[in-house]
Amino acid sequence: MNKFLFILLITTLSFSQESTILTQEIEINPLIKGTLFSPEKVTKKTKLVILIAGSGPTNRNGNQVGMSNNSLKYLAEGLAKNGIAVFSYDKRIIALTIANKVDEKSLRFDDMITDATSVFNYFKSQKKYKKIIIAGHSEGSLVGMIAANKNADAFVSLAGAGRPIDEVLNEQFEKNYPKLSKEVKEYLLILKSGNTFELKSKDATIASVFRESVQPYLISCIKYNSQAEIKKLSIPVFLINGTKDLQVPQSDAQLLKVAYPKAQINIIENMNHIFKEIINDDDNLKSYSNPKTPIMPELIDSITKFVTKL
Repeated sequence: MNKFLFILLITTLSFSQESTILTQEIEINPLIKGTLFSPEKVTKKTKLVILIAGSGPTNRNGNQVGMSNNSLKYLAEGLAKNGIAVFSYDKRIIALTIANKVDEKSLRFDDMITDATSVFNYFKSQKKYKKIIIAGHSEGSLVGMIAANKNADAFVSLAGAGRPIDEVLNEQFEKNYPKLSKEVKEYLLILKSGNTFELKSKDATIASVFRESVQPYLISCIKYNSQAEIKKLSIPVFLINGTKDLQVPQSDAQLLKVAYPKAQINIIENMNHIFKEIINDDDNLKSYSNPKTPIMPELIDSITKFVTKL
């Protein structure tokens, strides 16, 4: 685990009318594997973006079992076409699942920070890229925010929460399951105190979020406040959210902006949580399982401009 390994598994060329993309499969360590998307010509001026996926068992493409949308894959390809290298990797739970070694009770939020830091250190040690930018999506925003404090050249928050996870969960239950809100608040107070509890609720939604095996993970996550963490940075920051985001409202990006006034911010009209354009609200949830729908060009363009100016 402490020794970084580089394994070139597959090299392919992706052709488009705009440019050629080189992709390489890279193993950072036994738990972290991903794809490096590179422009056809990599020079001493080429910059690298490290993409960190959001919550749950999300892979390098932004997909989960039963929920394929290719959001991160399309973002990586779009940036690579614009001359920016991108490394997008599977969360460690993917490798653990493949090896049949998943133990939910042992999972911790800090493990993801460790993994993001390992990825950053690997590429930093190569001395190949002019600058290295960390970009985190959703829960990965907080992960990236903390990892970026380890000498990254810039940080991009993609639909990142501007509050601790307990506040986010409270809001989500109040909005979507008001009858469960009081019970949820009690559970979150226990977890915030650092203690687990015996779950007696028979409600399936509560059981899925607060099952006893995942409570240690929630405790490890709840202690972090993104507003406090972003204040620790002293690098260029770009905050991005969409007006159709069902999971993290645009107001969270504004909270991060207040905490870090120097940050640039872009609220993209009609973009949802996975970067897809939503005109009809009924299509929002459907887009999470539609891998053919492209992401919004404005997202790719705005990140390209931010990175280019660094």
